[in-house]
Amino acid sequence: MNFLILLGVIAAIMVAFRLMNILNISQELSGRDATEELHKDVKGNAMGLIAFMVVGLILFFYMIWKYMPLTLPVAASEHGVRTDNLLNINFYIIIFVFIITQIALFYFIWKYQYRKGHMAYFYSHNNTVEIIWTVIPTIVLAILVITGLKEWIAITSKDNTDGMNVQVYAQQFVFLGRYAGRDNTLGDSYFRNISTENPLGLKLEDKAVNDDIIAKTEMHFPVNTPIMLNINSRDIIHSVYMPHFRVQMNAVPGMTTNFYFKPTITTAEMRKKTANEKFDYVILCNKICGVSHYTMNMKVVVDSKEDFVKWLKTQPLAKPAPTADNANASQTVKEIAEAVK
Repeated sequence: MNFLILLGVIAAIMVAFRLMNILNISQELSGRDATEELHKDVKGNAMGLIAFMVVGLILFFYMIWKYMPLTLPVAASEHGVRTDNLLNINFYIIIFVFIITQIALFYFIWKYQYRKGHMAYFYSHNNTVEIIWTVIPTIVLAILVITGLKEWIAITSKDNTDGMNVQVYAQQFVFLGRYAGRDNTLGDSYFRNISTENPLGLKLEDKAVNDDIIAKTEMHFPVNTPIMLNINSRDIIHSVYMPHFRVQMNAVPGMTTNFYFKPTITTAEMRKKTANEKFDYVILCNKICGVSHYTMNMKVVVDSKEDFVKWLKTQPLAKPAPTADNANASQTVKEIAEAVK
């Protein structure tokens, strides 16, 4: 079959070549001026490209209008609003430059098309123009980079000590969550301690582990409370991706990565904003981490602080102890939530 396709392509090329020869011969026999014919062809191409530009720009704006409702809803975190604004500024600049350059490109093709008796003018350089198109983009890009860098530092700095310490632990193909207790300190872990009973490899002798709380099926966050995510991986690189909070950070084996954010819209409020009673926040893995990568997700709920504490009472302690029950552990996290308002 491939051989027949190859023969067909070769035959098509030969036919096209012969047709071009026939066209040239017919022009010579008719006595028509080849230069005039070339001018007509070039003019037709120029007008066709102008039409292509107009149709292309119309389709460009139509696609924006048609598919914009399918994009993410309003950001549900404090930093998400700022990063969305920064992204929109980038889009405005890119779209503006795109439109200007495309109009200029196709206009020049039409304006400077071949004409009999016209010669191209050699223009070596212009220092003023070169300075303008070098300095202006440099200033704009520097402002965007510096602004983006400041935002990146704000959401990844380990100096954000007012955040509630929460661990997101990734492994093929599930997420686990862990909440710090009264001291707002996550207990230490060691990979050799990992077992069926101790999936996070916690050092049970560490006193900081005693009031830690494990979340296995879904994670909850109290609204308007700073959260410091401590992200770890058990096996390979994963990615903790919460699109509605504009949160994304790699989970890297052997190290802890951090992401700081403050959820500002509860799940109930977002369901009203999206007019979707089935809406849920979610953690996704944004790295292709294996055959079941597409199943790796975890439900996230943003509650009022009162509902958050109620949920905590139903979650198991990382280290069950006779003197520490879930109600007491949830009370310690309530104190943290109040402390970091």
